[in-house]
Amino acid sequence: MLYDAIRVLAIAEDEKHRGDLVPHRRTRGDLKAAALLKQRGLWLNCDRRIVGTIPGVEIGDLFFFRMELCVIGLHGRARAGIDYLSASQGSNGEPIATSVIVSGGYEDDVDTGDEIIYTGHGGQDKQNRQCTNQKLECGNLALERSMYYGIEVRVIRGFKYEGSVSGKVYVYDGLYRVVTCWFDVGKSGFGVFKYKLARIENQPEMGSSILRFAQTLRTRPLEARPKGYVSLDLSMKNEKVPVFLFNDVDNNNAPVFYEYLLSTVFPLHVYKHGKNGTGCDCVGDCFDGCFCAVKNGGDFAYEENGILLKGKPVIFECGPDCRCPTTCRNRVSQRGVRSRLEVFRSRKTGWGVRSLDLIQAGAFICEYAGIVLTREQAQIFTMNGDSLVYPSRFPDRWAEWGALTDIFPDYKRPEYPSIPPLDFAMDVSRLRNVACYISHNLNPNALVQPVLYDHDNVSFPHLMLFAMENIPPLREISLDYGIADEWTGKLPMYDK
Repeated sequence: MLYDAIRVLAIAEDEKHRGDLVPHRRTRGDLKAAALLKQRGLWLNCDRRIVGTIPGVEIGDLFFFRMELCVIGLHGRARAGIDYLSASQGSNGEPIATSVIVSGGYEDDVDTGDEIIYTGHGGQDKQNRQCTNQKLECGNLALERSMYYGIEVRVIRGFKYEGSVSGKVYVYDGLYRVVTCWFDVGKSGFGVFKYKLARIENQPEMGSSILRFAQTLRTRPLEARPKGYVSLDLSMKNEKVPVFLFNDVDNNNAPVFYEYLLSTVFPLHVYKHGKNGTGCDCVGDCFDGCFCAVKNGGDFAYEENGILLKGKPVIFECGPDCRCPTTCRNRVSQRGVRSRLEVFRSRKTGWGVRSLDLIQAGAFICEYAGIVLTREQAQIFTMNGDSLVYPSRFPDRWAEWGALTDIFPDYKRPEYPSIPPLDFAMDVSRLRNVACYISHNLNPNALVQPVLYDHDNVSFPHLMLFAMENIPPLREISLDYGIADEWTGKLPMYDK
């Protein structure tokens, strides 16, 4: 999360210099983030290189940049495809391979999933063409020694992925063993070392396989899963993309009996007293210094691709009184759901929500929508047994996104614009949207960010959900619903 926050802020700083008369050298945000983290001693597992599983990294975790792999210690070399402990680092005085990246960079590679014929390192020119024989040294020798000692090796697959910020994606696929190796003449006529890697049994499904399966679900869902679909669009075309409903666990089809709510419904007085009738006068995309930027404390909350730069107590987006188009960079959350979401039945959490698309850290997911009630109305509805959500109980997870205290000691979290305590509830007992099925987790991968756009009444913001980390396809989305509510003594509702 810290890596991504630094990266997108670096890109945002570049944007400010685009109109400069003096040419400004563009920053590689991924490299700057890695460099700053390294300067502060925040790279993980670099002082004690780990063989095998990396703590906190799950099979299927996704990364957009090679430098991310280095920062967390999953693969410690920014360029080489084979990472290894040198002879001086190894306990037996010999080099040992720790991880390999399989990305199709060598023409002799063969990848069938559970088995890989991996080509050794070296002997290529700048166009990745084999031009000399490889030598049994460095990473090549380390892989051979790992085979000899039976030591497992981490496998990361890299490939092009549509929609990726870098054009590629890297996915951790688990542990393999080098079962054999040999020297062979490659397709280019030069000698290469080849290693057969076999995946260790009883591991979770490979992330690369899940990515391919999710891609099929997006285009041919009934072909990929002939049984289990209750609805191919729970939103009844209210959302711009379908919201699937899937249940292969039991006969509970409750979500189809609720009317789908596209956006939160506020009382009329919210608009009457909260709208000042002013908006920005920007023609085309908005720019720093416009009226809405001023309301946000002088800058916008999103970078040009819609990624949240820094969480705030509340974000002011451009609204109906602004002259800028709907494509304006400051209208991110009001444009609605863009990832294909799926409500699914889980044996562990009841109903849950996952995405068929890869959701980038800092990206908008959806609104948490309901019918807004005052405190007095909520007390009456509670007596009737209706399902209520209490926004005041959502923890301020927005403060964690873009928090740079570990990088800049004098960093202070944003306190402006500010909002008073949220003294209202949301009724989701009859009308609700996909967010109402998101499960509770004390270590969530999504956060709640208050946003205003269709009115300026700071006491009644929209509750917009953003990703706290890269969320792979088919991984469950979760929220921290907070502590017990002071009105009822219960956790806010999350449907089972």
